[in-house]
Amino acid sequence: MRKTRILIADDHDVVRSGLKALLRTSPEFAIVGEAADGEEAVRRAGDLLPDIVMMDISMPRLDGIGATRLIKQHHPSIRIIILTVYEEEEYVYQILHAGASGYVLKNAGKREIFDAIKAVRNGERFFSPGVSRLIIDGFLKRAEEQDRNEKKASPESTGLTKRETEVLKYIAMGCTNRQIAETLFLSFRTVNTHRANLMQKLDIHDTAGLVRHALSLGLLPDASPKK
Repeated sequence: MRKTRILIADDHDVVRSGLKALLRTSPEFAIVGEAADGEEAVRRAGDLLPDIVMMDISMPRLDGIGATRLIKQHHPSIRIIILTVYEEEEYVYQILHAGASGYVLKNAGKREIFDAIKAVRNGERFFSPGVSRLIIDGFLKRAEEQDRNEKKASPESTGLTKRETEVLKYIAMGCTNRQIAETLFLSFRTVNTHRANLMQKLDIHDTAGLVRHALSLGLLPDASPKK
């Protein structure tokens, strides 16, 4: 069975030494080189063409995110596993966007690191359990926020009647109260009342605020007011 060729990139000697010692306990892996900064990682990846680069995020000269991006641009077949102490959603999405296939925390055990290498070698993605939870929690949080925004940004959620929504739409079009009255076949006084009700319900106290709110609801004009 062909061994998986691995390049280790980390600016700490003790980390590189410990990872080399760990990986050498498996006959499936071969350490082909190491790098102490991001620029060296990019250069050595191009020279050695390993199957996998084990990459730290925080390194001098060029960080792991930039190094990952450059390696994937020039050698897309090389797969990259981030091995880091950072358990932060922002880093996860940045490194995935750069092209990494795995994200493993440095406190991971031997079994987890080996599983990560085997999964990535086979074309899969691998995340430490804590990172997977972070991704799922982030997805759920954004979904909930989107749901709340959609509920908030609708005429029904603010208690607007159909007629008030129509009036708001024409306000957003820049129509005067008299133009709205003529278009909707209402009295000028009735339009004034609807405008006052809109401001009260939405807690908005000027026309510019009503226009911004109408735009946030997507109330695009579907008719032109009568002149």
